[in-house]
Amino acid sequence: MRDLKEFLGRHAVRICGLSIIALTIAIALFLTVRGSESFTVYGHSLSEFLFSSEWRPQDDFTGGGKIGSAVYIVGSLLTCGLALLLAVPPSLAVAIFMAELQPNVGNRYIKPAVELFVGIPSVVYGWVGLTVLVPAIAKLFDRPHGLSVLAAGLVLGLMIFPTITTLMNDALKAVPQSYRSAAYALGSTRWQVIWRVVIPAARSGLYTALIMGLARAFGEALAVAMVIGKSRVFPESILDPTINLTAAIATDMGGATEGGEYNMALWSMALLLFIVALLCIAIVHLFQMLEKRRHER
Repeated sequence: MRDLKEFLGRHAVRICGLSIIALTIAIALFLTVRGSESFTVYGHSLSEFLFSSEWRPQDDFTGGGKIGSAVYIVGSLLTCGLALLLAVPPSLAVAIFMAELQPNVGNRYIKPAVELFVGIPSVVYGWVGLTVLVPAIAKLFDRPHGLSVLAAGLVLGLMIFPTITTLMNDALKAVPQSYRSAAYALGSTRWQVIWRVVIPAARSGLYTALIMGLARAFGEALAVAMVIGKSRVFPESILDPTINLTAAIATDMGGATEGGEYNMALWSMALLLFIVALLCIAIVHLFQMLEKRRHER
C-alpha cells in the first residue's frame, strides 16, 4: 500500500510538471500562429509593425490597412521605464531595512504589509489612480486633465513595488552570513558592509528583481488603460496622454472582427508581449548562470 501511494504521488507530480511545460508550449504555438498572420496572411512587414506609427488596420478580411505599432511600443517603454525609476529606489531601501537593519520588525510587520499589495486587484489600482491620482496631477501641473504617462508610471510603479521588494529582500537574505562577519572583522561599519559586501554579493538576485518587475509592468493592462489616456500619439512629455500595447489589446480586442486584419494586428501585439516576457526570463537565467560561474571561480 505504501509503495502504491509513493508510485501514485511520484507520477502525479511528474504529470503536473509535464502539464505546465505542455501548456507553455501550447500558448507559445497559439500566439505564434495567430500573431504571425498579420505578416503571412495580410502581407505586412515586420519593419512596418515595429517602426511605423501609421495605425489604420481594416476591420475586415480584405486587408490593405496599416499596422504601425510604434506609438504603442513607445508608450509601453515609457510607462514601464518610469515605473521602474519610481519603484526601484524605495524597493531597495525597504528590502535593505527588512534584511539588514531591522529583520525582526521587517518580517513581522513590513513584509505582510508589502505582500498585501500583491493581493489588491489591478482594477482597484486603476480606479484609485483615475479618481485620486489623475485629478491631483491635473491640479498640480495646471493641466486640463491628468491622464498621462506620469499617471500610468505611478500606478505601475506602485503595482510592481511589492514584487521587486520581495525578490530583493530574498536576494539580500541569501548572502551568506560569513561575508558580513568577515567584513565586520576587518573593521567595516554597517553601511560599508551593506554597500560594499552584501549588495555586490546579491547583485544577480537584485537584477532578477528588476527584470521580473519589468515583466510585470509590461504585462499589466487594465490599470494602465484607465489612466494613460488612450491617445494614439507620441507624448511630448510625461504629462501627455498616450497608449501602450496592453491598453490597446484590452480596449480593442473584444470589438475586432475575428480573423480580420485589425484582430490579427492585435494578436501580433500579444505575440510581441509574449516575446518580451520570454526575453525577461532568459535574461534572469543568464544572470543566474553568470553568478554561478563567478562563484565557481
